[in-house]
Amino acid sequence: MQVVFSIAAVLGFVFGQTNKCPSFTEYSASLHGPLSLGSQHIPSMRPALACRTFQNPTIEHAIRDVSSAIKDPDWQQLFANTFPNTLDTTVAWHNGSTPPYTFLITGDITAQWIRDSTNQVLPYLPYLTIDSKLAQLVLGLVNMQAEELNAYPFGNAFQPPLRSRLTPAENGIAVDLRVQPPFNNQTVFEAKFEIDSFASFFQLASAYWRSTGEYQFIYSQTWVEAVDKILDIIRILQQPTYTNNKVNRSLVSYVRKTTEAKETQFAGGPGNPVKYTGMVRTLFRPSDDATMFPFLVPANAFLCVELENLRDMLDTLRVFSEIRDKAAELAVQIRNGIQKYGIVKHPDHGQVFAYEVDGYGSQLLADDANVPSLLSLPYLGFVNATHPVYKNTRKMLLSTDSNPWYFEGPYIRGIGSPHTGYLKTWPMSVAIRGMTSDNSDEVKECLDMLKASTSGLGLIHESVSVNSGSEYTRSWFAWGNSLVSQFVIDAITRFPGII
Repeated sequence: MQVVFSIAAVLGFVFGQTNKCPSFTEYSASLHGPLSLGSQHIPSMRPALACRTFQNPTIEHAIRDVSSAIKDPDWQQLFANTFPNTLDTTVAWHNGSTPPYTFLITGDITAQWIRDSTNQVLPYLPYLTIDSKLAQLVLGLVNMQAEELNAYPFGNAFQPPLRSRLTPAENGIAVDLRVQPPFNNQTVFEAKFEIDSFASFFQLASAYWRSTGEYQFIYSQTWVEAVDKILDIIRILQQPTYTNNKVNRSLVSYVRKTTEAKETQFAGGPGNPVKYTGMVRTLFRPSDDATMFPFLVPANAFLCVELENLRDMLDTLRVFSEIRDKAAELAVQIRNGIQKYGIVKHPDHGQVFAYEVDGYGSQLLADDANVPSLLSLPYLGFVNATHPVYKNTRKMLLSTDSNPWYFEGPYIRGIGSPHTGYLKTWPMSVAIRGMTSDNSDEVKECLDMLKASTSGLGLIHESVSVNSGSEYTRSWFAWGNSLVSQFVIDAITRFPGII
């Protein structure tokens, strides 16, 4: 049997019910009752049952189970809104057959990001062993990502597959471009090369295996070819810009006619020069903004961890020893490169992780809210939160004196991003701060800020003004909803009764 979820459902419609299901972009921008009985009066923001893109009784039970451990009525409602948001609103297509394939949109943008889609399903992994349909949905995403990256491994966001019969989304900024390697906008939504896409692909595959014990997907020719291509690309992008006074051929390049520096790359597309460090060059950050120096340290840290996880999975299963050895070698080189070139001395905070470096000594000391970030290094598994360099880095990042993208105001305080401009904090960074803290007071403070950050709309925004709750970007941002629901489960597990 083939079950197809229409793009109409993604936009808030379901076959045969276009007059009843509003666009979720519009739905999420206004409040709906009933309201919670707490001080924030959080609205109920789930679409009607008939308008949900994937209904799952296990997740409904999980919502009730987690909510029973929460005393705060505002958080009960906010968790009920955020935890199922990916399933409720973003399953654009799931074929429901063998092998399964799943296409998840990011929210109000009807395309599938590799990074976002992985993060969107992470909160559901603990439930896969008790729900085969949910497991098939996630396995479908593993297969879909493999197909996408095997076809064009340099993309960060993709269009729906032709067989889904969904109409490709128009990308208004994928114009006036010169991109290498070239891409087809009918299959690739955006071709901003970001190494965290590789890491997210590896992360989902190994996390699915650890959660379920199921590994037949790794024998798919598509998955093996995608992994092989990615490892070869990683190796090439470790190379320096120059060798023996000659410029090495750049594998990736992105230049766009634009008035915004964050939307194009230096040197006509390949980015600023680098020396060999063991790290891997990337053209764009997880915010989809251009890097200043091509060695993005937190993205390399994330890639290192997921190469190690890939190595461990293949080693445990005793398969693909050549791929396993490549992954292991690359992980060691990247980790050594970060240790030697990614740790620098700050005048006030001592030894810290830099955000970006080039191997020549240039460094960017800052952070961006988007994960992988420096703040998220323990969450990613690269270091423990007690690591002395991380502790120094954390102090640097959570200060208006030393991080130009950390903002404080009467409404919220946290790390923002050049992607959304000055004085806008991303709630995502507040959740990461809470998940990387062992201090119950700090965790509670983060939870309180997040509860008050929804502008009365009961969902997690991309960014919010630190000065005004009425100023925000993106009322429908599935990744943010998933991450905050992860934080809630983490917080009540570590600190029972905290909310």
